Amino acid sequence: QVQLVQSGGGLVQPGGSLRLSCAASEGHLDYHAAGWFRQAPGKEREGVSCISSFDGSTYYVDSVKGRFTISRDNAKNTVYLQMNDLKPEDTAVYYCATGPFGRCPSGYTNSRRFRSWGEGAQVIVSS
Repeated sequence: QVQLVQSGGGLVQPGGSLRLSCAASEGHLDYHAAGWFRQAPGKEREGVSCISSFDGSTYYVDSVKGRFTISRDNAKNTVYLQMNDLKPEDTAVYYCATGPFGRCPSGYTNSRRFRSWGEGAQVIVSS
């Protein structure tokens, strides 16, 4: 079981940028695919992006494509989500998670495909 610790998040104006980090305090993150999810108030948790450990393949939902970038530094046991051109609709609590395998699951936006979860980080996009 991988233990995940998140950092980053905060308040930013529309059009601004933030970077979220997700580090494994226990376990080896590099053995697992890693995903980012978000949950806005009153809404279900939704998948945003995933990165495979096998070949570094990345996947994004349409709403963040071209604005968000997922990456990983296996030497640091850390996964990142760089968020640019943020919009008010990006406001949510963001969670990182690891999958059971090295490849992103075909349903990478489904939270049930992931096993270990970070504690969440609040992102507020507002002027």
